[in-house]
Amino acid sequence: MACCNDTCCASTSSPKDLNTPRWRRALWIALVINAGFFVAEIVAGAAAGSASLQADALDFFGDAANYAISLGVAGMVLAWRARAAVVKGWTLLAFALWVLGSTALHAWFGTLPRAEVMGIIGAAALVANGGVALMLYRFRTGDANMRSVWICSRNDAIGNLAVLLAAAGVFGTGTRWPDLVVAVIMGTLGLQGGWQIITQARRELQQPIPALAAAE
Repeated sequence: MACCNDTCCASTSSPKDLNTPRWRRALWIALVINAGFFVAEIVAGAAAGSASLQADALDFFGDAANYAISLGVAGMVLAWRARAAVVKGWTLLAFALWVLGSTALHAWFGTLPRAEVMGIIGAAALVANGGVALMLYRFRTGDANMRSVWICSRNDAIGNLAVLLAAAGVFGTGTRWPDLVVAVIMGTLGLQGGWQIITQARRELQQPIPALAAAE
C-alpha cells in the first residue's frame, strides 16, 4: 500500500545517518524502478480500462516521491525534511482524489477492464516491488526513516497482489466490480497516507527551534 505510517517521512536520525553512500545508492535504484512502474501502470491502466492498475500506480508514485524526498533532503535538518514531506503529502492526496474520480467514471460508464493486461502488469509490478524490498531489507533495523522505507516497499507488494486478485475476479466473473472495489480501497488508503504524512510533518514544524535542534 502507499506509504501510510507516521514515520514514512519523519525521522529522528542524524543527517549523517541518512546520507551514507550505500543508503543513497539503494534509494536511487528504488526511485528509478518505482518511477518507471508508475508511468507503466498509468499507461497500462488507461489502455486496459483498469481502475485498480491506476490505483496501484498511486503506490508507485508515493514510493518514488518518498525516495526522491529522502535523497533530496538527505543530510538536511529535520525542518527541511518536514517541509518536503508536506509537499509530498499534498501531492499524494491530489493523486488519490484523481484515482477515486477515475474509478467513479469507470463505474458510471460501465468500463470492463482487460483482465489479461491487469494480470501481466500486476505480476511484473509484484516482482519489481519484491526486488526493491529485498534490496532494502538490510536497512530494516536502521533508523526510523530507513525502516519505514523498507516497510512501505514490503507493503506495496500487498497492493500488487490485490491487483492480481482483481484481475482474477474480472476474468472469473466477467464484471468490472472486482477492479473497482480494489481501486476504491487503494485510493482511500492513498488519502489516508497523504493526510498522515501532512499531519506528522506539521507536528514537526510546530516544534520549537531548540526542540528541532535537539532532534537532530
